[in-house]
Amino acid sequence: MNKYKLWKIVAACLFAASGCCMLSGCSSSKTAAKENVTIYTSIEDYRIEYLSKRLEETFPGYDVNIVFYSTGDHIAKLLAEGINTDCDITHSLGYSYLQQLDEKGCLADLSSYDKSIYDENLIISDDFLPQERGSGAVILNTQLLEELGLDEPESYEDLLRPEYRGLVSMPDPKASSTGYIFYKSLVNAWGEEKALNYFDKLTDNILQYTESGSGPLKAVAEGKAVAGLGTTATAVAKINEGSPLKITFFEEGAPYAVYGQAIIKGKEERKAVRDVFNFLVNTFNYENCERYMPETLYKDKTFSLENYPQNIKYADMSNNTVEEKERLLAEWNH
Repeated sequence: MNKYKLWKIVAACLFAASGCCMLSGCSSSKTAAKENVTIYTSIEDYRIEYLSKRLEETFPGYDVNIVFYSTGDHIAKLLAEGINTDCDITHSLGYSYLQQLDEKGCLADLSSYDKSIYDENLIISDDFLPQERGSGAVILNTQLLEELGLDEPESYEDLLRPEYRGLVSMPDPKASSTGYIFYKSLVNAWGEEKALNYFDKLTDNILQYTESGSGPLKAVAEGKAVAGLGTTATAVAKINEGSPLKITFFEEGAPYAVYGQAIIKGKEERKAVRDVFNFLVNTFNYENCERYMPETLYKDKTFSLENYPQNIKYADMSNNTVEEKERLLAEWNH
């Protein structure tokens, strides 16, 4: 076979292949193309896994990209990028940070959403909606208390007893939002001077000011501390695994943080973004409360989980702004 005939055969094969591509390949590329929606979130891996599964089930025609950032990175990235961000929906970001974005004009107007269903104390803007409330609790190792012959503390003042020296754990408010909500709640309850004096005294009994909010729970669960200032949700998870722990709240109430969700301004014009956000608000929010975070969010609906405290009395967390946080942290010297 000469080179000319060989070239004709190769050309015919290439033409046929391209024809097949035109008939079937281009069609498949059209069906494969999906609208992309990007969510920035700060929830844990196991909840991201569940959310991802639910979004895939609900929106097979959308490509929903869930991107995890720690809270600090989450807000820093959105403040830096503004409305030009790749993010369409910000999810599980603390209220004080959402207020920062709101003030900079980064959030879409959500005034059309029914806010009357929520605890009225959680509605502070037309531009973001509540996603969950998470409280702090005093976590006790009842087995270790018994072994050491110590009474259970019934107040913050009890944690100052000399027999608790080196047996109390708390997150560093400068490194952990959990540590900060305890600090802020006592400033609100007692006044700044008394609260700062209290932490000066408590430091004598502190095993360690941990870098993370989970640190005190770990210390208590491992029997290194008898009392830890940590989060209710993580303590409940440990109790359900069989750890000899007890959750208690003192007279001042449980400190807490509220997390919300919003659409980046301009992104609400896309139907896919609105669809996904509506799912988060009207479906996933309820499922999240049922499965993970049953604390009070809605006015007329309650949730329960095994060993999760009911009817939690919450502390006064007013004036919980970014500016106030920066000011109080500047006063913290431990």
